[in-house]
Amino acid sequence: MTTTTSADGTKIAYTRAGSGPALVLVDGAMCYRGSSPNDALAKELAPHFTVYTYDRRGRGESADTGPYAVGREVEDLAALVKEAGGEAFLFGISSGAALALEAVNQGLPVPKLAVYEPPFVVDDTRPRVPADYAARLDEALEEGKRGKAVKMFMTEGVGLSGATVAMMRIMPFWAKLKRVAHTIPYDTAMVIEHQSGRPLPAAWPEVKVPALTIDGGRSPDWMRNGVASLAKVLPSAEYRTLPDQTHIVKAPALAPVLTEFFLA
Repeated sequence: MTTTTSADGTKIAYTRAGSGPALVLVDGAMCYRGSSPNDALAKELAPHFTVYTYDRRGRGESADTGPYAVGREVEDLAALVKEAGGEAFLFGISSGAALALEAVNQGLPVPKLAVYEPPFVVDDTRPRVPADYAARLDEALEEGKRGKAVKMFMTEGVGLSGATVAMMRIMPFWAKLKRVAHTIPYDTAMVIEHQSGRPLPAAWPEVKVPALTIDGGRSPDWMRNGVASLAKVLPSAEYRTLPDQTHIVKAPALAPVLTEFFLA
């Protein structure tokens, strides 16, 4: 296991593969190495980049240190970029996209940034996340009700139907989700401010590097509207749609777009 040490002493586990310019991939909620769409993406990108995948704090082989703050995860990324030579391209997916945005906004040395479908709710095309969602999520976890927390995240946070989540609960991967349920509030802290159904503010004024915002052509309207809105508020952003893709984007469809963008 290869690790780096974050500013607060937390050990962050990572994998390096390929050769070329450094590129760090940031997972979304409850994903980690071995259980992430970024695993397949890293293999597609390795012929062109030195690709870094890592376990965000509290997941996989990475440690955790309380109390949690989004800034600590930015420091984790900073430690990883230092390992990569002091500068790296950055890609984030889902709530990991929100983390990537915040890291660049705080000055992480990133020459180009790409994000795929940060879960921002900017209009009424889906129910807004309830105002007390974060508090009830914390309460469920404090009571040790991990399954309840995952269900809340999937229905109220992600917007899946109750029937869909009921089917998920009988699948083998549900146990994996429950093991990292304690990290759901981490991702909630990153996105909740932008899930109120209101237009995005210019919340990332320091994200001045070339940026690529991407969505899938078969993703729900609310998610695509959030990505389009993000492209408008970033100073230097391009907006792309991948035909026939959903939030569970396929690596062979995404990798060529990222390669073209980062190497242009």
